[in-house]
Parts: sequence; C-alpha cells; structure tokens
Amino acid sequence: MVDPLNAWWAQQLVLCDWAFAPDPLTLDAEVAAARLEGLGVVDRGELGWRLLEAFGGGGEADPARLLSALELAALGGAAGWLGEPRARAWAQRLAEEIGSRYHGLEAWLDALCRARSAVGWVQGDDGFSEACEALAALEHQGEGVTWEMMREWLADSRPEQALWPDDPVDRVWRLRAAFSPVLEPRAAPLDWQGLEGWLTEAWQVQGRDELIRVLLWLASQGDRQAWDLDATRLLSAAAEERRAWWEGLAPRDQSAGRVLLTLVESGEPLEWAAWDWLRLIDLAWAGLCMGWLDDEEARHFALHGADMAMHRYSDWVALARAYQRGRSLFEARDLRGAFDVDWALLLQSPVSPWRTPLSEIVDEAQLEASRRAMRDWRRDPRHWVLALAAVREPELALRQGVAPMLPEARRQDARRYLAETLDLHADEGPEALSRYWLPAQAHHLNQLAADGAHGALPIAATPFGRPGRQDLAARDALGQASRHAATIHMAEKYAFHLQMAMDSGLFDAARLSELTAALHGSLSRFYTSPRRLLAAWAQWEALLPEPDQPSLVAEIRWHQDDPGSVFHWLDWSSGEWQEPGPRPSLSHFTAMALVGPLNSPAWSLPQPESERECASIREWVDGHYALHTAGELADFVDYLLEAGDRQEYQINYAPYTLNRERLASEIATLESGECSEEERNHLLRLIRVRDGEDGCNELDMTAWDLAQAVDLAIAGRQLGWLTEADFLAFLGRAHALAARQYGGWEEYARGLLAGFSFFMGETPEREAFLSGFRQALVSWLSAAPPMAGAWASLDFPGARPRHWAPMHVDTLPGDGRQLH
Repeated sequence: MVDPLNAWWAQQLVLCDWAFAPDPLTLDAEVAAARLEGLGVVDRGELGWRLLEAFGGGGEADPARLLSALELAALGGAAGWLGEPRARAWAQRLAEEIGSRYHGLEAWLDALCRARSAVGWVQGDDGFSEACEALAALEHQGEGVTWEMMREWLADSRPEQALWPDDPVDRVWRLRAAFSPVLEPRAAPLDWQGLEGWLTEAWQVQGRDELIRVLLWLASQGDRQAWDLDATRLLSAAAEERRAWWEGLAPRDQSAGRVLLTLVESGEPLEWAAWDWLRLIDLAWAGLCMGWLDDEEARHFALHGADMAMHRYSDWVALARAYQRGRSLFEARDLRGAFDVDWALLLQSPVSPWRTPLSEIVDEAQLEASRRAMRDWRRDPRHWVLALAAVREPELALRQGVAPMLPEARRQDARRYLAETLDLHADEGPEALSRYWLPAQAHHLNQLAADGAHGALPIAATPFGRPGRQDLAARDALGQASRHAATIHMAEKYAFHLQMAMDSGLFDAARLSELTAALHGSLSRFYTSPRRLLAAWAQWEALLPEPDQPSLVAEIRWHQDDPGSVFHWLDWSSGEWQEPGPRPSLSHFTAMALVGPLNSPAWSLPQPESERECASIREWVDGHYALHTAGELADFVDYLLEAGDRQEYQINYAPYTLNRERLASEIATLESGECSEEERNHLLRLIRVRDGEDGCNELDMTAWDLAQAVDLAIAGRQLGWLTEADFLAFLGRAHALAARQYGGWEEYARGLLAGFSFFMGETPEREAFLSGFRQALVSWLSAAPPMAGAWASLDFPGARPRHWAPMHVDTLPGDGRQLH
C-alpha cells in the first residue's frame, strides 16, 4: 500500500534533483550527511533553524524555503539526525503549509518559479523546468499522489509526532531555541559543530568540573549582579553623578557603561537575568552534547534556568526582551531596536517551539526535582563559606560545585592576607581561627538592640563626659535590629577569614572542613531561612558599616531578591550544633569585661596562641610585671585578687589623708633633693593623695586590681600557662570580688580610673593617657560607639537585672531572663 505522505514527499524532491523513490528516507546515510554539509547545514542546530525559517516569522512563507525544508527533513531523517517520526512530522507539517497556500500543483510550481526568478535564476538554466515537467507528469499520469489526494489525506490523517521534543521530561529544551532549536532530545556531537573549541575560547571550559562551576555561577550570579548593582546606584544618582560614574570606568568598559546609562534613562524595566538563565540552559545542552553531563544532570540544570525564568517572566516576550537587554550590555551596543527582527521566528512562527506558553513548559514535579538537585550541588558546607565570602569578593561564586585547583598566585595572596591583615600563620594551626569567632560580640549587639527597642539604653551623660553625637546616634539606631540575631555580623567576617585560610593551603583540610560544618550548623540554627539571614545581615551592615570600606547593603539585598542567589540553594538543615569557637557563659563574658578600657574588648574566651604571639605576650608580661613563669603569673594574679595595689595604697598612702601636715612635709622633703626613680614615683603619688586626684582618697580602687588580674589571666591562658579550668576559676573569683565591692559599672569605672591614675608611672603623656582613658570609659558605659566595649549590655556582677531579653536565641548561656 502506498504511503501518501511518502509518495507526495518523494514527488516534491524531484524538484530538488532527486530521483523518484517511494520512501525519501532510504537515501544512504553518508550521502545524506554529505549533501547536508553541501547545503551549509553543518549540525543539527542549523537544521533546526532552517526548518523553522521555512515557515517565516509571521509573514508570507517563501515557497523556495518550504521546498528546501522538505529536502532538509528528508536528508535529516536519512542521515539519522532526525528520527523517522520527527522527519515525517516535519514533512506532514510542510505539506499542510504548502497545501493551504497553494491549491494545486500548478500554483505551487508557479510560485516556485517566481521565487527563483526573484533571486536572479533563469528558468531552465539548471534543469528546474525539466524537474517541474517531470513532477507534473507523475501526477497527471496517475503514477503518483495528486494534489487533491494529498489534501484529502491530510484532512483525514491524525497528526504525526510533534515537531519538537514534547515528552514532559524533554520539553524544557524548548527554551534553548533562543540559541538553536533542539530537534531531538538525545544530544550528540552532531548537534553542535565546533562545540569543544567554542567552550574553550568563549568560556575557558575544558571539562566537566569547569562546566559545572560555570553553570552554577550563571544560575546564582552571572553577569546580571554587577549590572543590577550599577543600575540601582545610577537610578538614585543625579545627572552629574551618573556622568562621573561613566567617566570613572576603564576605557574598555565605557561603551557598555553608555548602554547601561541609556537603559536607566529610558524608563523600561532594568531587568536582564534572562541573559544568564538562557545561557545556563544552553550550556547545560552543551554539557550533554559533550558527554560531560548525563541526561538527568543536564535536564536539572536546564529546569533550574526554566524555574527562575518562569518565576520572573510572564511570557516569552518578556523573557526575550530581558535577554536582549542583557545581550546589549554584554556586547556593549544597544540591540533593542533589532528585537523584532532577532526574535520574529521564535515569537511569531506558526511552528515555533515557543508556541506553548512559557508557564506550561514544565510541571511542578520536574521543577521540584531540579530544586533538590541544585541543593545537592551546594550541600557541602563549604558552599556556606563561599556564599558569605562571595558577597565581599564576587569572583568566589565561580568556585561552586567541585572545588578547583587554585593557582599559586591566589595561594600567595591568601597567605599575605592572613599574615598582614590577621597576623595568622601556618604554625598556629586552624584552631587559631577561633579567635575570630566572637559570640560574645553578637550577644552584646543583641542586648543593645533589645534595650534600644525598649528605650532602655544608658543615658548619654556619664561621670567622665558625653559621647559624640554621631557615636550616640549609631548606638540609638541599634533598636532597629532588635528582630535580627547579630551573629551574622561577625560570622560573615569569620567566613571570609576561613575562606582565605582554605585558599592559603597552609592548614589541614579536614580540620577546616570541620570548621565549615560548624559555621553551617551555627547559622542555620540562628536563621531558619536565607531571607532571615540576609535580612539580618543587611540590617546590621547598615547600622555598623566597616570603617573605610564600602557598604555591602546593596550586595546583600541583591542576594535577598535574586531567586538564583546561592543563599537560596544552600542546605539549611542544621545538624548537631557545634560552633567554630567556644561560646563563653554570660558570667565569664561579664568577668572578662572587668578589664574595661585597659585592653581591647574580649569577645571570646582566650585560647593558647602560637609561639610568635606568645613571644610578644611574654615580652609584655615581663616588661610590665616582671613575670617569667606560669607559677609567677598565677601567684601574682592570686595576689591581685587578694590584696593588690589597693593594699599598697591602704598601707603606704591612706594614713597621709589623716595627717595633712605630715603629707606636706614628706612632699617638701622629697622635692628638696635628688630623687631615685622609686622615690620620684612615691613623690608623685603623695601629690595625688594631697590633691585627691581622680577621687583616689575616696574611691575603692579594687577595680584597678580586678582589671589587671583578669587582663593577666587572659594573657596567662594565651601563653598556655593557665589551663582552661584555672583560667575560669580566676574569672569566677574576679566576678565574685566585683560583686562584693561595687554596685554597678559606673561605680566600678570610677574606681578603675582612680587606680589607673594613681598608679601610673611618670610619663610626659600622662594627661593624654588619662584623657583617652576617660573617653574610653564614656564609650564603655554608654555603648557609643557600640563596639567600644560591653559594659552597657551587661548586668554588673551581683547587680539586679535591668536589661530586656532579646527576641531570639542568639545569646550567651547562663542568662536566666531568656524568653525561650
């Protein structure tokens, strides 16, 4: 029985110089492939375009192209580029198009002749006239399928297989038509000629791991982030600021900058993410063609691109316009005027793979599977570190997936950063990173925010002065963050340091991996979703920007809003909570705060330091206290807590306050002759007693001994001279002594200043030291600026609680007022 479609198809191919055969698909495969190449169809992607172009972009179809498409469908089927059902589907659709436009063989042949004449061919010069006569003879002599028979068969026949892959699992590849239509879902090298060279030249991709890193980068950041951030800044900038921005660009970037300014000033949507997401789908197909991705992997990446595109764009037109804007920026030339021409085929052709609405391309079950796959790629806790660190250094987003081998130059840069910025060296081991995990700092900020939200921050006036207006305003603004746990404020810096440690190659990889897992566990405990974490980060970054560093608020908010941001695709399931560093109890933090302005705030429990650090600590301990061994230090701390300098005052100076004449005589005697250094210090202290300087005669100076004792205990722990148990025991004794001697931080601060002032040795900088110390006491008492010290956020040892409990769990253990 004659197949009407095959017979009619074969008849038309006579016009293409084919010998008549009952089945057009029986041509030898090698001959068919060679003929395709001769026609300029070098791969299956080009074949897809040629078939699509035959139907035009919404206008009148060219009959010559329709005939050429019939030949291409036959050649594609014969060469094995198209499966037989797909080749027949195209032949049937072409037959329908031709039959609907031309109501008989004569009209069809006449249209072909006119089309050929229009491009300069003379009838008969290439045998075309003879082919037309042969075709007419076949039909008129009853040896073939007549025009009427074919039209009747088409009217009665059921549709062949779809023109484009239409199985639910394959439909996502229709989005790849922005670059080249996918004819068959089983990718092969014949889909893309020169693909390997293109990947190397255009993407610097030469293997599976590199490809996956680029795919994850396109999904999570791509080119769009930098454009989005610039556009946001330009929108709020005045004309002069916009011009200055453009002039400040490197010469090679000014053309693209001009395009961006044009888009900003045009008033149309500043949206171009489709540029990244469609390229993601294209590269996923490339990976499938190369055999670097299996079917499921490639499909999940493509579905991820489709997922985000469907999330943002209502239809194909919006998607294409966004892509055109992105392409304009990338190519540094405004291509919006070419939109109708560039996209006519896909948006208007009756056979476009985009005839199916964008919202119906894939179903929810497929999308959910791709979402799981994307999270699986980022399940390694290392991606938490990358995500946080990449906000400061966006290039790190290209490290997703399998970690790359880093060039030596990058390792050296990381080592310099660790040494010069953090004073962190290989001999310290990864444990030294714990010094940058500061849970007490987060507690301090959370407490200030809670108090600020309830109007319970300390009054600005202190016995030592008032803080500056800007510092006070910064403190008062913290109440805006009362809903956001503050751990992210220090954790993101810790993550960056951890990333540099990993890049340096100096530390044990397994131990660093444990720290990344601990960071993951801590943050997923305090923040239940990426939006909560990013909202907290943006809030704290706005309130406490890094000095001399550009604000990261815009970058953080970009990650909040972009559906592809890696933060939305991390593993948020928290396992066992193990922090990257020790978390002090509230009482231990309070005891360490007794040091006050005598040293920098201690935001975490001290740990034994490297020999390099210990050398400088020993030098300080020796120079200030003449202590050389662990026993000497422990004995001296014990002495400070039991008696200390306050006892010396009571024995050697307090009696003078009862006999002013004896005091004056002693001073006169010492002033009348030569004094040794020891006698000179004694004289100066007698003068301070006479003048009652800084309240030395009225105030309890135990605070001075407490501050020294805790400071030395911290040094002893860092030197490894004190075990953790011994150190915590000293903290407990200091806490108890402070509770017995003072009623609050202000009273403690008076005693501390009195002791600092009284026992200071002779120095020309005395007044400068005292002025700086008083200002520091102002900051510690008022929390202005907020990071100066912790007194304002802590209840004094033994004092009645006065602080509001934060609304979240990001606090130190031992706080009996927590609401959770």
